[in-house]
Amino acid sequence: MAKLYLRFEKSEQVLKELALTQAATTIGRLPDNTLQIDNLAVSGHHAKISWEQDHYVVEDLGSLNGTYVNEERVGKATLKHGDHLKIGKHLVEFKNEGAVPNHAAPAKAGPATPKLEATMVLDTKQRREQIADKGALSPGAGPLGISRPAWMSDPFAAAKDRIGLLSILEGRTDQEKYVLTSKMTMIGKSSMASIKLKGFFAPTTAALISKRDNKYFIAPSESKTKLKINGEDVVTQRELVPGDIIEVGKVKAAFSFQD
Repeated sequence: MAKLYLRFEKSEQVLKELALTQAATTIGRLPDNTLQIDNLAVSGHHAKISWEQDHYVVEDLGSLNGTYVNEERVGKATLKHGDHLKIGKHLVEFKNEGAVPNHAAPAKAGPATPKLEATMVLDTKQRREQIADKGALSPGAGPLGISRPAWMSDPFAAAKDRIGLLSILEGRTDQEKYVLTSKMTMIGKSSMASIKLKGFFAPTTAALISKRDNKYFIAPSESKTKLKINGEDVVTQRELVPGDIIEVGKVKAAFSFQD
């Protein structure tokens, strides 16, 4: 089984121990990360570790101080047993004893217990087709008259398939609309950002939108980033609801769900 061991600089004391699975593991200062490192040298959402085919990889999420593997700064790199990640002033040791991750484990005799999380990821497109045209607009509307969907099919199934949408209202970006299908969507002018801001003074990493339990959350990536929801300053993670107006720098966007 692969594990992470968190230490502060060169200390031998293990602060946290985390077992890796098939799910993506995020590392950062904000509490919604899988491995939270409460240190100002660590970005809100600093790096991500995920499983790709037959190995783990680490990917920097546009952090201010960078992600290092064995003292070398990386954007994305394959992890090997014994590698050391430098995140701010902390060291994260990666150990892999060779066990196969959960999703690749050999099948056992008898019926397997369904894994809801894996199913939700794999059959999203199929479920979206099944509930197409079943939504209706409710009488109530959020800011700018954006209506909130009132799902007419099974509430549980409908909630699982809601896909977020950002519509750009003001400011310079590379698209007018963004469909939020990923579990994490970065906003900024970084080459790794999914929603790219334009302009010389645009922040490299402005905010990060995460999807968990079929809900969307937004948080500033750096403490100096000015993020507003419906005109109010946001300094920590906040859940998005249809009709919310997001302001990052000079860009203003409306959040909703696809019909």
